[in-house]
Amino acid sequence: MLIYMIRHGQTDWNAEGRLQGQKDIGLNDKGRAQARHNGATLRMLVGDRVGAFDFVASPLSRTRETMQLARGEMGLDPLDYRTDDRLVELSFGDWEGHTLDEIRAVAPDRLKMRSRQKWAFIPPGPDAESYEILSWRVGAWLQSVEKPTVCVSHGGVIRSVLKLVGGWDELEAARCDIPQDRVLVIERDKDRAEWHQI
Repeated sequence: MLIYMIRHGQTDWNAEGRLQGQKDIGLNDKGRAQARHNGATLRMLVGDRVGAFDFVASPLSRTRETMQLARGEMGLDPLDYRTDDRLVELSFGDWEGHTLDEIRAVAPDRLKMRSRQKWAFIPPGPDAESYEILSWRVGAWLQSVEKPTVCVSHGGVIRSVLKLVGGWDELEAARCDIPQDRVLVIERDKDRAEWHQI
């Protein structure tokens, strides 16, 4: 199994340090440039094998625009890809739209708890998820991958993939910084999984 994974390009909320989760925030100009850059990298990686690849994205607008810009940079029809709800970012519940400093001002104990148990921590709110909960649906998506794939998704989803396929421990995966201007390459067979960034 070969998967090229990309985190969506930067949004204004990323730049401001706001937790986005499942809020549908669009790309900013820097994010669009990152998407085109990743498309150029993919053009080099995929080459003339493009017909063998599945292209899939989270249904949120920031991931769809990233996919469309990347495909355009590859010389492909920007709209010829599919979406999968299992690839949507985890929900930060009531914390979405807030910075960590804003949360610290009103809920310092909860934020400390999150820092100690980041993988299992569930923020307040009825729809909130932990990375562990997110990894259940990401794992189901990984099981469905049947051909080489280009996937545009979110930082939390990629952290889940690193734990599930890369063998990272929970703390390492939860705290990993996921860049928006790199392609994560995952190569997996029955006995091993390797990943690196380009």
